[in-house]
Amino acid sequence: MFGLSDLLSLVVSAFIILPAVILLRELGYLIVSVLFGVQNPRITIGSGPRLFKIGLFDVRKYYHLYSWFSYDSLNKENRWVYVCVYAGPILINIVAALTVNSLLANGYWQTYATFWDRFIFYAFYYVLFDVVPMKTVNGKPNNGYIIYEMVRYGRRMDYNQEPLIPATKEVEEQYQQKMKKIEEIKKEEQQDHRAK
Repeated sequence: MFGLSDLLSLVVSAFIILPAVILLRELGYLIVSVLFGVQNPRITIGSGPRLFKIGLFDVRKYYHLYSWFSYDSLNKENRWVYVCVYAGPILINIVAALTVNSLLANGYWQTYATFWDRFIFYAFYYVLFDVVPMKTVNGKPNNGYIIYEMVRYGRRMDYNQEPLIPATKEVEEQYQQKMKKIEEIKKEEQQDHRAK
């Protein structure tokens, strides 16, 4: 039966654990891409209006819903570089989950075992859906599918024309356009409200 303690666990999972695992996943892209000379990297945490931007971190109002990594270019580009970049999120979540699991198995952090068990669950959840090759929203390939195509064919084989990892400059331009439209709509609504 779902009780008050379950509700609290759900809130902690949705607003703390899951966003932490998602951030860790995005850091996997960053860490590996830094090895290959990434230019203008950015980790966008969440969606909606920007709360603040510090360095390469762009934090949005709905931080728990969606996050992504973007960059403008890499100094080195070939099939194996892309295999490594797309394997980064998978590897960092595996390493983090196995490390936490080892600590729990050896008696550390027992006071917060439920929290860390959920962390491990979500880390492996993202590993599962990153490793198994599949196409996701709008026919976009997941990391496993991209890695498979890069190893087998040496290039991207799907017919989706959007970049797999968007350019930071384009992401910023799109964000500014969306915010401008929102402000225009707000002004129109205020004018309509005053007219009534």
